[in-house]
Amino acid sequence: MLSQSAFQTCVSTLPWQANMQARQQLHLIARLAVRSLYAELVLYPKPGLVSLRDQGSHSDMDAACFMRSLFALRHYFKAITIAGARGAGFEELRQLGIRAEQRMLLATGGVNTHRGAIFALGILCAAAACCLQQGQGMSPASLQLAIASHWGQALREHSAAQSSDDVLSHGQQVAHHYAVSGAREEAAAGFPSIFDVALPRMQKSLRKRSDIHLAQVDTFFALMAHISDTNLYHRGGTSGVDFARTAAQGFLNQGATENPVWLQQAEQYHQQFIQRKLSPGGAADLLAATCFVHDLCMNFPVAEKP
Repeated sequence: MLSQSAFQTCVSTLPWQANMQARQQLHLIARLAVRSLYAELVLYPKPGLVSLRDQGSHSDMDAACFMRSLFALRHYFKAITIAGARGAGFEELRQLGIRAEQRMLLATGGVNTHRGAIFALGILCAAAACCLQQGQGMSPASLQLAIASHWGQALREHSAAQSSDDVLSHGQQVAHHYAVSGAREEAAAGFPSIFDVALPRMQKSLRKRSDIHLAQVDTFFALMAHISDTNLYHRGGTSGVDFARTAAQGFLNQGATENPVWLQQAEQYHQQFIQRKLSPGGAADLLAATCFVHDLCMNFPVAEKP
């Protein structure tokens, strides 16, 4: 946990003027990260996933478990944002993430609610702080550039090292077995699923109807149709992944949430995923990250040139 005095000490060492506005901006980045995880939790329907309505395909977690995890992670997002503003190296960010995972597991009784999100959102928090330190607003391009320039090489090396590690998480084991990408590979590549697939889909939906809930549903299905979700491989193998992708693409092909019966279709998929015990947790993590990037761009816009 980062105390108020420790926070003030960290801010005082930042390379730009440590004034009230700077402190408020850092706090806001961290709050937006937590808010993005809450937005993912409350979104319904998300086939197979936990929401306020039900537990989805999970018998070991529910919405209350996710809320305990969110509460435990709030100081992590503040700490990693400050670290990013100081220009911290990847190893420092990684250690913050490891400690955050430990706090998450302690809060949830050993249940992995947010491991992928801890990694993705942590890197994005640090990148957002870098953009502020450089006097920039937030844009997809500036965030990607910050990730690539500060930690790109380290992320690629970390991803390669993890693939040869003897002690692997379920997601890493699946990624190795099926030769698919996981959270680390996604980050090393600059989060193409967020910036090239999910965020453009969210922005397109918002331009049409300005309804964030519907835009999030559309974005979630777009991610599920696109990514190689290690959670799905772990639970259902290749047949489970094929089923999920076919369902997601079918939902999109029929108009997504513009279809008058979209809710009934999505709820039917939800029940089918539960029956098959499928849970697209990777898509959920990337949805939260997409919500975070969208909120960053809205709250820290790039100044228009005169």
